[in-house]
Amino acid sequence: MTPQVWRITADEAERDQRRAAAALQRRGLHAGDRVALVLANSPALLVTVLGALRAGIVPVLLHPGLLPAERGLLLDDADPALVVDHQQALDELVGGTSETTLADVPLARPMHYTSGTSGRSKGVWSGLLDPADATALFRDEADVWRLTPEDVMLICSPLSHSVAVRFSATTLLSGGTVVLTERFDAPTVLAAMRANRPTAGFMVPAHLHRLFAERPSADDLASFRLLVHAGAPCPPALKQQAFESFPTGSVWEFYGSTEGQFTVCPPEDWQRHPGTVGRARPSRRLETDAEARIWCHAPPFARFEYWRDPAKTAQAWNGDAFTVGDVGRIDDDGFLYIDGRRDDLIITGGVNVYPAQVEQMLSTMPGVREVAVFGVADERWGERVCAAVIGSVTPDRVHDHARLTMAGHTRPKDVYVVEDLPRTVTGKVRRGAVARMLGLG
Repeated sequence: MTPQVWRITADEAERDQRRAAAALQRRGLHAGDRVALVLANSPALLVTVLGALRAGIVPVLLHPGLLPAERGLLLDDADPALVVDHQQALDELVGGTSETTLADVPLARPMHYTSGTSGRSKGVWSGLLDPADATALFRDEADVWRLTPEDVMLICSPLSHSVAVRFSATTLLSGGTVVLTERFDAPTVLAAMRANRPTAGFMVPAHLHRLFAERPSADDLASFRLLVHAGAPCPPALKQQAFESFPTGSVWEFYGSTEGQFTVCPPEDWQRHPGTVGRARPSRRLETDAEARIWCHAPPFARFEYWRDPAKTAQAWNGDAFTVGDVGRIDDDGFLYIDGRRDDLIITGGVNVYPAQVEQMLSTMPGVREVAVFGVADERWGERVCAAVIGSVTPDRVHDHARLTMAGHTRPKDVYVVEDLPRTVTGKVRRGAVARMLGLG
């Protein structure tokens, strides 16, 4: 079934946010309470999230595709005052006529759960913000992306993904318009571009791959002044295709996480420093420690904790700096390069190998559309480096390319050509699931 597409104006959204917040308050929710929303994208979901936030009620956003056991664990952990998991119940929140007064900007951040690549998923909780911090948090997004009432923002990621809420909220509260898709479907997204002429949008690299497979024309993409990507490493060939396909100067990148934002990278910075994810965003400072972990010194409005987990919170923070465990390097000009996640580290023959570095080298090979590098147990090496590749290549050709371009310890010992890779709901490749998909344990 073709996904739905909605165009949401700031004026319509303002009215419905006030109604949704009033309905939540009538159900007994107060500032600081949590409301769990387990639903697919819709205008009602978006305005309920924003109305709740501007009343100080914290939405806990869960993907509706979760299995019952997964959903139950997260709901038990979040302990919400209200669970809304049917579209009719959501529509009733927005469908009343009573309205309430709202703050000008969100007074909290939604509570999203991390993907749980290293153990169970963790809720990222920021609590209630005082008015000054709430305003600073809003300006942090609005000023970076320079959103105005003339902007039309295309959102095709699930609202259970933190970046989709951030871009939607900032656009609507800046007076702009949001074009929201029910889910990502490349033909639907392309049709939405033609019909709505968005000026801005966000996609993950997997979305760009699928969009370009539809062969959009220059005119289809001509309305964009800003196309932002993040969420996963972007292969250099795909990045170059985006530069060539979208209007000059429009393709930006950022590096961040559910926990917080680190960098922003305009196109000219990437073209001068290929492979970077940019420099520190305003009000932040980056550094790496002795183990190459990336730390971000963040302003007060960016503070967070892991919900009801003080031990993990303490591990994540050192004074005003936090880390999510990613490793990388910073050059003399302050540009950050990501080497991977510490949790993804492969130790082969006593040598550390980061999958993201190997993936970057393999992605330069003609015919490679996407690649995932992972480790499997090996009696001789402890772990051996393996690669799963999507594209018009053979294992032998990949091995030949690796021998010419990569050090011996980083070369994949085994290469598998596959049709697709296991992914999260936001399109990120789940490296930890690739070996299981291939029957390797």
